[in-house]
Amino acid sequence: MRRIKGKCHCGNIRYEFLWPEAGSRIPVRACSCTFCMKHGGVYTSHPEGQLAVQISDQALVNEYSFGTKTAEFHVCSLCGAVPYVTSTIDGNEYAVVNVNTFEDIDPADFDSSVMDFDGESVETRLERRKEKWISKVRSEITDR
Repeated sequence: MRRIKGKCHCGNIRYEFLWPEAGSRIPVRACSCTFCMKHGGVYTSHPEGQLAVQISDQALVNEYSFGTKTAEFHVCSLCGAVPYVTSTIDGNEYAVVNVNTFEDIDPADFDSSVMDFDGESVETRLERRKEKWISKVRSEITDR
């Protein structure tokens, strides 16, 4: 497994993402929705990956949802970064991580593409997430 660490700019939201394919290139998707365009959101996930999120101060994390309201963008209200996005489907939490919040990963390791999900039905969207997003997500509140 490849261990990828990431965080928002101020470090209030930190995570460790275990990518199951050590040494492989990482496919990243620039989302074309208006929110991601304004925040420069570029995401990756792996259905067999694992995500462990640590939040120092939960009061400084806003969850923003729009459109179909099927995903929550976790925004640090201190620095404004969006390190990850979650979607709860059938009682399970799925996630994608923003590669712009990775620490010590060479962007040359990325295979980039632009994705447009406009016109996708809610049903199709949730099925896609169940197939492609990280399915093992754990978060905890910690002291720095």
